[in-house]
Amino acid sequence: MLITEKRQLVELFESQAKRRWELAATGPAERIAKLNRLRAGLLARSEELYAAVKADYGKPAFEAWLTEIFPSIEEIDCATKHLKAWMKGRRAKRALILPLASTRVRYEPKGRVLIMSPWNYPVQLLIAPLVAAVAAGNCVIAKPSNKTPHTAAFLADLIGSVFPPEEVAVVEGPGSTVGDFLLELPFDHMFFTGSPAVGVKVGEAAARVHAGLTLELGGKSPTILLRGANMRQAARRIAWGKCLNAGQTCIAPDYLLCPSELVEDFAAEMRRAVESFYGKTEEARAASPDFARIVDKAACARLERLVADAISRGARLEFGGRFDVEQRYAAPTLLTGVRPDMAVMAEEIFGPILPVLSYDSLDEAVDFIRARPKPLALYILGRDKKSAERLIVSTTSGSAAINDLLVQIENPDAPFGGVGMSGTGNYHGFYGFKTFSHERNVLYQGPVSAAEWFYPPYGTPVQERLRSALKAVKKLNR
Repeated sequence: MLITEKRQLVELFESQAKRRWELAATGPAERIAKLNRLRAGLLARSEELYAAVKADYGKPAFEAWLTEIFPSIEEIDCATKHLKAWMKGRRAKRALILPLASTRVRYEPKGRVLIMSPWNYPVQLLIAPLVAAVAAGNCVIAKPSNKTPHTAAFLADLIGSVFPPEEVAVVEGPGSTVGDFLLELPFDHMFFTGSPAVGVKVGEAAARVHAGLTLELGGKSPTILLRGANMRQAARRIAWGKCLNAGQTCIAPDYLLCPSELVEDFAAEMRRAVESFYGKTEEARAASPDFARIVDKAACARLERLVADAISRGARLEFGGRFDVEQRYAAPTLLTGVRPDMAVMAEEIFGPILPVLSYDSLDEAVDFIRARPKPLALYILGRDKKSAERLIVSTTSGSAAINDLLVQIENPDAPFGGVGMSGTGNYHGFYGFKTFSHERNVLYQGPVSAAEWFYPPYGTPVQERLRSALKAVKKLNR
């Protein structure tokens, strides 16, 4: 649905007001049927999806399958398998003072939900929260990024073929106008994936109407190489994590902390890893069908400036550094001798550039990470389990992985989310269902209520005996 006027959004939002209560009354079978239709549509039209992401930023078809379709199907399958159990809620333990009552925690839909998804994984990062919101029984208005117009059009058509707009609608249009219009509406929950700067605006909009809020942001996720690590294995895993989607991944390794004496060895292994993935020469890598492009020319030019600034200030270009802004190509690039005051360390890179900073002691690495905003992810590579555990307990991050990169978010039985400047709240699997649900405390009382024993007038013999008994049980006389 292309939005050109605020009025269109208001009418759409109001059309979901009544439907919201009808959806709240649906059972698991109805919700599962809808999710299965979405699953079937996504699989049946996968070739259209591959063409769309290829047109938007040259993403290889296999990478689109791996990072867009497969995770989306995983979310759907997890929800459809467990939804019946999730919707049952849970029985709470009896309260001492209410021995005759029972309490149940029930999950009810929050109501009308806004999902604002980014361009870097335009399908997965819209479908995953949408699955959770639908499973929880909500109405949804979803806004994909206008930076990937072909994929946004595909999503609008796919979701429009599964859901009526009064249940789920995908709206298209410039984020600077449509996004602002959406943030003026009193949604019950707002879910945003994107930059911390825009996340602040979404957070302020949610606060104005006391809406629930989930922010999946980003930041500079550190990777720490430990002494004694399998260098070849570590370099290959880091190279894949850095170059997947041309580095345009919110949980990509943003910089590497490497022991001073291992920097040269790591650089050599990293070069070999990149060559084995994308080609022996810069020309071969630029022509590789397995390497995506940067989303737009402005983003590519920004990456070129970051590398140029680092080199001009003393960083060493180990390989890469080649840019073709017109073709939106940024080469896999490794920089050593990087200092914290360089521009490449001032902001999230969001490209296939890895700055390497050296450290001598683990204390130095810990202090460096602690001195910066809390990251979305943290990676540790090495055999030293004691040092790895120390890094985990001495730092914080939205997620972490030891001896692997990126894949920690692929388990639907574990939450994914940020902390501090890298995000608020989490989702995936049950955690997504919970995010889009209100946990309602419902007490069931019979004909006799123990609370009646405490009604005025106070000081009756029964009340005094009960108070003495309760004080003894709770040890309040000591």
